[in-house]
Amino acid sequence: MSREDVEFRAQGATLRGWYYPAEGGGGGESACVVLQHGFAAVKEMWLDRYAEVFAAAGLSCLVYDHPGFGASDPVPGTPRQEIDPWQQIRFIQHAITYSSSRPDVDAERIGLWGSSYAAAHAYVTAAIDRRVKAVVGQVPAISGSRHFRELVRIDNWAGMDAMFAAERQSLAEGNQPTMIPVVAEDPTAIAALPTPDSYQWFTHTSEERAPSWRNEVTLLTMEYFRGYEPGKYLPLISPTPLLMVLAPNDRLAAGEIATAAYETAARPKKIQIVPGGHFDAYTGPGFEVSSGSARDWLVEHLLTKV
Repeated sequence: MSREDVEFRAQGATLRGWYYPAEGGGGGESACVVLQHGFAAVKEMWLDRYAEVFAAAGLSCLVYDHPGFGASDPVPGTPRQEIDPWQQIRFIQHAITYSSSRPDVDAERIGLWGSSYAAAHAYVTAAIDRRVKAVVGQVPAISGSRHFRELVRIDNWAGMDAMFAAERQSLAEGNQPTMIPVVAEDPTAIAALPTPDSYQWFTHTSEERAPSWRNEVTLLTMEYFRGYEPGKYLPLISPTPLLMVLAPNDRLAAGEIATAAYETAARPKKIQIVPGGHFDAYTGPGFEVSSGSARDWLVEHLLTKV
């Protein structure tokens, strides 16, 4: 399947990714899906497979790396490997603008797909930007405060507060940001995602598909994560059609929290259950379910309802 390397500039940074033209488009304007990955991940970590499924169904796709990750530059004045959810949301909007400006894209038929942390971003963006005409988010983060409490041991909470305060003082004094691992083999070690399945997926996937992936994020990434409450935007997405692809056995972004959050969204909406845990959506039977249900939802609302 053909794709082209693309880049676009916004807020002084250049973001880089891939554009997949819709198959069978005949050279005219096509619907376009904007895809972005989750917490600390880069586009090579299976997003090409989703784009190929969508493009084969007649949807063009833009896949890109968040600012400061993978092939994309950081925003001037901000460090590489820092995950600011609201900055990433703003760049989703910039990616929508770039897609809409392409002569081969119909600006009235833009869809949004995100996974994990970016599923949360997709929900927020769909709620605040009406250029989005359909949205899919799989294995989403719903509440930073609740997920933080589940991932960080209670006896470490006070220590984390002290670390955040000390880090802000250090940065004010001109020092470089403190970095912490995204994953660690020891589940009791300090890491942003301290679960065994996170370690296995990131290390295996980076070795197999994304050797440039870096196992680090800034310490303040975790403070931003704790204060991020994307689930509050779910009731605001309607009338944009919403598909939530959820894994009830998800232990990273707790599946029961996402399943309960689905009930707060207004119609039109649909829920799709994926077997297994958080990372099973990307490969094997989980990928067939997650990609197939997303494809069908996007085709229904971007191609057949025009």
